[in-house]
Amino acid sequence: MVSKRPLLSRRWDTVHEGRDGWLFLTGGSNSVMDQYRGGLRQWWVLRGWTRLIKARAARAARLGIRCVHVIVPEKLSVYDHMTRDLPYDPARASTRRLARRLAGEPSYLDLLAPFRAARDGPEPLYLRTDTHWSAHGCLLAYRSVMRAVAAVPPADIGTRPVHGETRVMDLGDKLAGRPAEHVAFAMVQRDAVRVETGALLAAYEGQGRAQELHVGAHAVYRNDNPAADPRRVVLFGDSYAHFAPILLTGLLAESFAELHFVWSSSLDWAYIERVRPDILLFELAERFLARLPADDFDVAAGRRTGQGAAPSPPPIG
Repeated sequence: MVSKRPLLSRRWDTVHEGRDGWLFLTGGSNSVMDQYRGGLRQWWVLRGWTRLIKARAARAARLGIRCVHVIVPEKLSVYDHMTRDLPYDPARASTRRLARRLAGEPSYLDLLAPFRAARDGPEPLYLRTDTHWSAHGCLLAYRSVMRAVAAVPPADIGTRPVHGETRVMDLGDKLAGRPAEHVAFAMVQRDAVRVETGALLAAYEGQGRAQELHVGAHAVYRNDNPAADPRRVVLFGDSYAHFAPILLTGLLAESFAELHFVWSSSLDWAYIERVRPDILLFELAERFLARLPADDFDVAAGRRTGQGAAPSPPPIG
C-alpha cells in the first residue's frame, strides 16, 4: 500500500529498486520525487505550463497550424504499484494535475489516463531498468497522437520487424550490480527517408558520437508513399521521440509526408513560421515540467538564444 503522507524535504537516492526488478528514477537533476510533494511551487509551475500551452496553441492557430502537447508520464505516475514502500502519492503527479487544468483543451493530450488503464496488460509500457517507455508504450502513445490529429496509422505499423538485444539500460547502469534487460526495438522505418540533417547532428554523426547528442539535434524525414498522410508535421521533443527513426519520431515519419524533429523543450517560432507545418507537436517527459521553457530556441544554431554557446561539435581528426 502506497503511503499518502506528504513528502518531507529530503535527499532521495537516484534510483529506487521496486518489485520484480522494476527500477524507478527518484532523484537526479530534476529531483523527481520532489515533484510529487504538491504545494505552492508545483501549483505555480503548472499554472505557467497551462498558460504557455494555451498561448502556443493560440499562436499556432493564427498561423493555421494545429498544436498538440504530449507529456510522457513518469514511471512513478503509472506503475506506482510496482514501487516498494515509497512515501509518495501518484495522485499528485504533474501530468494528472495538468490534465485537470487543461480538460477539454484540444491542445493537450492526456497520456496518463490511457497508460494507467493499460499498465496491467500483457506488455509493459516502460522498460523495467530504464526511464524510457518500451516499444509497446511508445506505440500506445503514437496511436493516441494519431487520434488527436485525426490521422490513420499505417495498417501494419504495429507489426513491423523487431530487433531484440540484452543490455544494461540507464537506471540499471546506476546500480552496483548493473542488471541487464532484454530490450525489443521496433524497426519501423520503411518508407520514410531522412532528407535533411542539422549541422550539429551531422558533426556528431561524422565522428561516431551521435549517442552523445541531445538538445540541438535536428532532422527532417520525407515519406513519398502515396498512402501517407499528406500533412507536414514539426515535432519538438526529447529522447522519447529521438532524432533516429526508432521511437515516436520513427512512427510519425512513417505516417506523414514530412516530419521535422527538433530536440528541444523551447520552440523556435521563426522556424515554425518558415516551415508552416499543418501540425505542431510538442513532446516532453513529465520530470522536465519542473522548468518552464522560454521558447527562445534557434534550430539552426542548435541552442537557445539566451543560453550562450551551442554544444561543441566533436573535434575533427
